Amino acid sequence: MGNNRRAFIKKITATSFLSVGSAAALQAKDDDDFLWEEAPEGDSNDEHYWDRIRKQFDLAADCINLNSGNISPAPKMVQKALIQQLEFCNKAPSLNMLRVLEQSRETLIANLANFAGCLPDEIIINRNASEGLQTIIFGLPLQKDDEIILCKYDYPHLIDAWKQRELRDGIRLIWVDVKLPSEDENYLVNAFTSLFSPKTKLVNLTHIINWNGQVLPVKKILDHAAKNGILTLVDAAHSFALLPEKISDYQCDYLVASLHKWMYAPTGIGLLYIKKDRIGELFPLFANINPQSSSIDKFTHLGTRPMYIDHAINQAIVFNTKIGVEKKRLRLQFLKNYWMQKVAELKNVKFQTSGNGNWSEAMANVYIEGVEAYKLDQFLFSTYKIHSVTINREKISSVRITPNIFTTLPELDRLVEGITVFAQTKGHL
Repeated sequence: MGNNRRAFIKKITATSFLSVGSAAALQAKDDDDFLWEEAPEGDSNDEHYWDRIRKQFDLAADCINLNSGNISPAPKMVQKALIQQLEFCNKAPSLNMLRVLEQSRETLIANLANFAGCLPDEIIINRNASEGLQTIIFGLPLQKDDEIILCKYDYPHLIDAWKQRELRDGIRLIWVDVKLPSEDENYLVNAFTSLFSPKTKLVNLTHIINWNGQVLPVKKILDHAAKNGILTLVDAAHSFALLPEKISDYQCDYLVASLHKWMYAPTGIGLLYIKKDRIGELFPLFANINPQSSSIDKFTHLGTRPMYIDHAINQAIVFNTKIGVEKKRLRLQFLKNYWMQKVAELKNVKFQTSGNGNWSEAMANVYIEGVEAYKLDQFLFSTYKIHSVTINREKISSVRITPNIFTTLPELDRLVEGITVFAQTKGHL
């Protein structure tokens, strides 16, 4: 761990609980709390190292959770921070939450901006990526017949919001329809850029498609959009804190993320990024006294909400920084490849996810030829207590499997056994 990274961790750890005044209690050198001075070394297939990481989570004993593509559990240290802040605020909510805790918010935002790779006055903390998307979609000044490019595999809340804007304001939605999975960069880039026209106002890009883990070549599409003067919105719900890219690497106008996925923050925390020179023209979703202000603060007026949740982000930053985002990504790639390779040669087993790490990330979709996907999902849970999810979206119909850094190889061996048994019988058990 380099000196800069070490100093960053110590700075965040020292300031995470200043508002509560009991940092010492949470900084005890306890391996179970993952608060050692130096995180131990370990690569993607070092099971001893990853077993220590697993101990940082309080996991259900009655099931194997392979649906981290939805919500991830928060580590113990993040839970402790959340509980401590809740207890502190509950003692005198108006004073402790709205005044005392608010005093440390500037530091919290600075820590998150440092981790995300942007300026503090370009981000706000909200509830999730969906809220960020709604803020942008309904806040953009668009006119009748303005064209928006989006993909049929974008997130439903995003699609519904754009359709409502279409119905209300007469904008035109231009749909990208691609065959997935794909490892053809030119094909994927052209699917978007070929639709650019003089009327195109914005292109909507999902970096990692949540339905099957497909990675889109967003940077190349963003470059084309910038050259054509087209605004860009990146849905980074599944790429933030999983891929090494920082917000500054995207060079986009708007970006949203859900921090309860791969960053391991508590459920109900999101991030909204707006490029500094775009803030003034975007209207806030919740009315503000100065809706055309160029300050990011106009997007923070969301009414009374549990602000104590936000302050647990500091510990999520510490957790991710100690491990390292790239090390985490390589582990998830290793786990995905581990189970996919073991069932790849089985008769009737098919995938709807690329096995190439450049084109897919932590999640992968599997189905048994000739059998409805939901039956495999039900079988895995009823027989092996494996929690996964059935995906039926456009041309994708399969079971999505999403391990996490707390997933063990014996758990994936159990998954392999379940898929094998089901494939051999084609569901006739």
